[in-house]
Amino acid sequence: MKTLSSLFNRKTLAAVVLGFATLGVAAQDLRIGFVNLERILRDSNSAKAAQTKLEQEFSRREKEVQALAAQLKTASEKFEREAPTLPDSQRTVRQRQLVDQDRDFQRKQREFQEDLNTRKNEELQSVLERANRIIRQVAEAEKFDLVIQEAVYINPKHDITDKVLSGLNSSK
Repeated sequence: MKTLSSLFNRKTLAAVVLGFATLGVAAQDLRIGFVNLERILRDSNSAKAAQTKLEQEFSRREKEVQALAAQLKTASEKFEREAPTLPDSQRTVRQRQLVDQDRDFQRKQREFQEDLNTRKNEELQSVLERANRIIRQVAEAEKFDLVIQEAVYINPKHDITDKVLSGLNSSK
């Protein structure tokens, strides 16, 4: 589902392009470039480094959450096997223990996901800021009037993604 801001940005982009056309700027005078942001986030060294950093940072916690899930599954299966033979009081106690264990697991899993998503967004923002600086440098050096990041179709001759990737990978 597209957000209102992304629809607004597309309408704004269309208005800008239409504005250039209506101002009498000839098509050959308008230099438009395109950057495939998905490729930059997938192929750039800084994006790969950010992914590696996140994996190292969160691998221990991920293993802990997986271990809790395995413990809960084992305890649940054991309870299912033993429940018919347990006295009512023991069955109730074990059910409560399973509910508490499940609640603890759900909380830790949710906290893990929230922390991971927050860090991913921080790292993504850092990569995007660097990419935007490089995009501006390329646009200014090659005298582009407009650089877009999303399009339904783009002629490959307008694609400057490789130049941006080269700039990202060569700078720190």
